[in-house]
Amino acid sequence: MNGLLVEAVAPGSISEEMGVEPGDRLLGVNNHPLRDLIDYSYHTQADDDLLLEVAKPDGEVWELEIEREPSEPLGLTFQAPEPARCRNNCIFCFVHQLPRGLRKPLYVKDEDYRLSFLNGNYVTLANLKPAELARIIDQRLSPLYISVHATNPTLREQMLGRQGIPHILGQLRDLAAGRISMHTQVVLCPGINDGLELERTVSDLAGLHPAVQSLAVVPLGLTRHRGRLPQLKPVEADYARAFVATWGARAKALNKRLGEPFLFLADEFYLKAELPFPSLREYGDLPQIENGVGMVPLFQRDAAQVLRTARPVGDVKVTVVTGASAVGFVGEFLARLEERTGARIVPVAVENRLFGESVTVTGLVSGNDILAALEGNDLGVGLLVPDVMLKEGEGLFLDDVSLEELQRRLGHPVLTFDCTPRGCYRALRQMARLAAGR
Repeated sequence: MNGLLVEAVAPGSISEEMGVEPGDRLLGVNNHPLRDLIDYSYHTQADDDLLLEVAKPDGEVWELEIEREPSEPLGLTFQAPEPARCRNNCIFCFVHQLPRGLRKPLYVKDEDYRLSFLNGNYVTLANLKPAELARIIDQRLSPLYISVHATNPTLREQMLGRQGIPHILGQLRDLAAGRISMHTQVVLCPGINDGLELERTVSDLAGLHPAVQSLAVVPLGLTRHRGRLPQLKPVEADYARAFVATWGARAKALNKRLGEPFLFLADEFYLKAELPFPSLREYGDLPQIENGVGMVPLFQRDAAQVLRTARPVGDVKVTVVTGASAVGFVGEFLARLEERTGARIVPVAVENRLFGESVTVTGLVSGNDILAALEGNDLGVGLLVPDVMLKEGEGLFLDDVSLEELQRRLGHPVLTFDCTPRGCYRALRQMARLAAGR
């Protein structure tokens, strides 16, 4: 028995009125068997008159005829699907570089086109079957987020660690013909897929514009836990400066030729090179924001807006932790926020001992590394922690240190904040209020 396991039913919804309960299994809609959430969404959006086939835990099967107002939700929440596993062996795979002792889900490599459509996860399409490609086109699963890395088939096989995979350009052309929009990325490995190979890849993907709507080039991430993995060169400051000098100009020219922003360089290149960012308008509607492209220019714009309206909060001292790569622009904002609010705000760049000092992004900072970085520090009235360091909804860092444990071991209040200038300002005000109420 397949179908979807009902996890929750919204109070007052049509489904509750019809007797659907958590633990039931929705088998089909209008005589269409359900494989996953995409089937459910596709078939329930097609008609307002629905026939649901529901299996009860005791094996009884109900057929429920539902008449609803246009687009009225059914009120069902389903158990999250188990993602398809990745069979690639990418030479730069970050999962292969994780230390032991982290949460088990962190070691799962997913390669699921459904999660690409639903959540914006990047997939290589190397594991995609012809029937799945046909389904993407038939059900218009658009946009998709695709890791290309190289359009040279031989080089791509080398980078993905697999032979006999489908040629990516053929797959992209099929998707384009099926009117599927795509956002693409290249994980840049110096000496491997840069230089002439990157020129080839960019040219090939630009040739599929506008179906391929964007291309981001992001630097590989290397931890100190590579062991017997292939030796790769990191993207260091000198390389980043030369890369931005060459490809920043090429991106601007290509974007002008295509009539809209298409080729983007990840923020990390500019941070490593210590070079100014392009203006925010050059990032268009920020199609690659979740890929670390345009986050800093957006932060800087939002910071200026917050600083115009920030008000005094009192003479309090707080500490704010961040990743090493962000401390520059975050520190600039916090210094100006001090002037506006009268607070003393101390930014602390946390050295990443868990993954190694070359990993500098804020989202990969662990709880124990925060404790090590703050040892002996005067934290003031408390600590502010950006929420990207924590697992959503669970309050746990990558090393399973909880917020409660962090607060207990520090002996100071700890508040998390939405990782934006306004989120930081709100947390500062909240911490000042807590301090005043002591």
